[in-house]
Amino acid sequence: MNVDPRVQASLLELAAVDTELTQIAHRRRSLPEQVEFEKLEAERIARKDSAVTVQIAMDDLDRDIKKLEGEVDAVRQREDRDRKLLDSGTVAAKQMSELQHELSSLERRQGILEEELLEVMERREASETDYNHAGAQLTQIEDELVDAGRRRDDAVADVDAAEQRATARRTELAASFPEDLLGIYEKQRGLTGRGAALLQARRCGACRIELDRGEISRIAAKPADELLRCSECNAILVRTKDSGL
Repeated sequence: MNVDPRVQASLLELAAVDTELTQIAHRRRSLPEQVEFEKLEAERIARKDSAVTVQIAMDDLDRDIKKLEGEVDAVRQREDRDRKLLDSGTVAAKQMSELQHELSSLERRQGILEEELLEVMERREASETDYNHAGAQLTQIEDELVDAGRRRDDAVADVDAAEQRATARRTELAASFPEDLLGIYEKQRGLTGRGAALLQARRCGACRIELDRGEISRIAAKPADELLRCSECNAILVRTKDSGL
């Protein structure tokens, strides 16, 4: 296939734009700003889960406190009733003995319940401290996440702009090539990622392999407008004044 050397040389610019697009795509996939954002998001979720866990524990303790307070209140009411009966002087001696025994039991029971209540209230206070700490940490990481999101969005916008510029230039360049030449280029690019490359100092710019002297002599003997392919990677081999032939 014969192609004007100037058109062949233009393939190098197309290849450069394609390389740029590949680099842009790689950058998009591995943005440090995105990595940082995802790291902070994972930490935010973990801290939120911690805060929820503490909140659930506090709710359980609140129920325990309410239950114990109810039991203490019931014991006190029973004590008050028994004392009023004793103070009334209207109970028989046997009933008085039973009431006194019951009061002793109620006092012991109240003491036990009050100790349990105090312990649970102390645990509730400690949990509230943990909850406040978890909340402060969550607020901090959410603020950091907002900042990281802005940086990520700015980086994505830069990538989008670069991709749009390169894509527009590629569209412009591709339209300038004959369809059959562009077809060859695109097919090769699809196979190896590089459709065309400069031959420079006996080395193919696509596969970076140095061609032997026999191959270089064969290439040098070909007309300037003949489309050549690298004997190693099959990329279109573009000859310019820099090829040293």
